[in-house]
Amino acid sequence: MTAGLDIGSVATKAVILRDGEVAGRALVRTGADPATAARRALDGAAARAGITPGEAGRVVATGYGRRTVDFADEVITEITADARGACRTGCPWGAPRLIVDLGGQDTKVILLDEGGMVRDFAMNDKCAAGTGRFLEVMAGVLDVPIEEFGEASARSRSPAPVNATCTVFAETEVISLIAGGARKEDIIAGLHAAIASRIAQMAGPMGEHDVFFNGGGALNAGVCRALERTLRRKVHVPPMPQFIVATGAAWTGAAA
Repeated sequence: MTAGLDIGSVATKAVILRDGEVAGRALVRTGADPATAARRALDGAAARAGITPGEAGRVVATGYGRRTVDFADEVITEITADARGACRTGCPWGAPRLIVDLGGQDTKVILLDEGGMVRDFAMNDKCAAGTGRFLEVMAGVLDVPIEEFGEASARSRSPAPVNATCTVFAETEVISLIAGGARKEDIIAGLHAAIASRIAQMAGPMGEHDVFFNGGGALNAGVCRALERTLRRKVHVPPMPQFIVATGAAWTGAAA
């Protein structure tokens, strides 16, 4: 058995592999103590796998807080873990070539070669705009649960334009739209379109490949639809996309 830990700035994920199959998963909020969050996530995944944490085998850590995990046997980058998780998961048209990972505090676009090795990547990690955190802030402004954003945007008749590229300015823009009588569904659809536009700018130089879409943001069907419209290509969301990076870390341990 092997365990993969993805310690993100917002959530920490753990995956345990047994004989090449996922035996247990767990997700906890990272909070102010990434090391404790990693322990809790591993404990939760082990419980679901029916083992003790000590039986998890080789532990590989990745993500924002990977250096805080003193019990990890190996540490790797998120880019590497993402690529390995996506390749092991696959998609309807075969091996992934272009990965989009929409996380809580950053967005990554990763280009793979035909053998699944990382050829190029781009990351938006300097500003929250275009990330899951961006949508969480807007959910608070709109007083709509983030879990309802995908369904709400599907009811939009005319997406409201959201032009600001900064979360603070976008918040002001959304408040102005609300004051002007814009429907919440149209504002949410506009927010999804804005995120898709930012991702498209990153993905544009990497070719016309279809997209393997993972990370917690991939759970939002509205963003997925907006991405398909903006990129004009297929977008595949794997089952439980928030665990792809942790799964890639676990596979790294299995290959050691």
